[in-house]
Amino acid sequence: MSESVPYRAAVVGSMNTDLVVRVAQLPRPGETVVGDDVRRLAGGKGNNQAAALARMGVDTSMVACVGRDELGEWLTSNLAEMGADTSLIQHSSRPTGSAYITVDDAGENQIVVSPGANADLDLAHVDLDPFDVVLAQMEVAADVVDELARRTSSLILNVAPARDVSPATLVRCAVVIANELEAERLDLDELAHCVVTRGSRGAVHYSFGDVVAEEPAPVVDALDTVGAGDVFCAAYASRYVRNDEPGAALRFAVAAGAMATLAPGAQGALPSTDEVTQWLDRAS
Repeated sequence: MSESVPYRAAVVGSMNTDLVVRVAQLPRPGETVVGDDVRRLAGGKGNNQAAALARMGVDTSMVACVGRDELGEWLTSNLAEMGADTSLIQHSSRPTGSAYITVDDAGENQIVVSPGANADLDLAHVDLDPFDVVLAQMEVAADVVDELARRTSSLILNVAPARDVSPATLVRCAVVIANELEAERLDLDELAHCVVTRGSRGAVHYSFGDVVAEEPAPVVDALDTVGAGDVFCAAYASRYVRNDEPGAALRFAVAAGAMATLAPGAQGALPSTDEVTQWLDRAS
């Protein structure tokens, strides 16, 4: 792991158990296909982003809710082993969240999420003041996201999965991160900073609708794209908290996201800051 730096991040979001099966081709509606053995992996967009941020040397605390069950204990223990603080993880009578993921030979995926305990996350007793940046996603209740935007000026909001978000919440965010489909729901002209990821075509940073920076994606032999967007968000946050310029933050995040596709699972290839830097040095 990279050497720790004096920056503190809170990741507010989901923790899920990922049940993953590989297939030759993704099924079409109504079609049944035969897959490989099911694998159980740690996931959830919040969990993935917290693990990736900790891997990049940021002092990271996970704010989430899991069930009082074996899966919740397993996810919490796994994230602690990744280097994140798990003391702010809450517990619910609902089962721990789960995601059902199908991945084809080209690395593309289909995902169905059952939120479970994630829906019970409560910020009433969570102090956000100690954190230099707060990273959140849309796998928790909308009112949690709205409350985050009201309580902190350093919110980076990944609007995934695509859901309606209050315009008042969006304009309070320090940065909004979306893929191209999610960005169709946004009014880019109203956002001070919005990063739009474009898969194999890289990413663009907008400010009030104008392009501030653009970064192409490196060509890689992707094995599994699950979690690549989460690594991108964590990598961007790890540079934002260091006050990098948008272009530098974008370049780092695009490289980290590409590296995350080189191993199976949402947390199969979490790069360290040193590994991303070395990748970029070789590419330059």
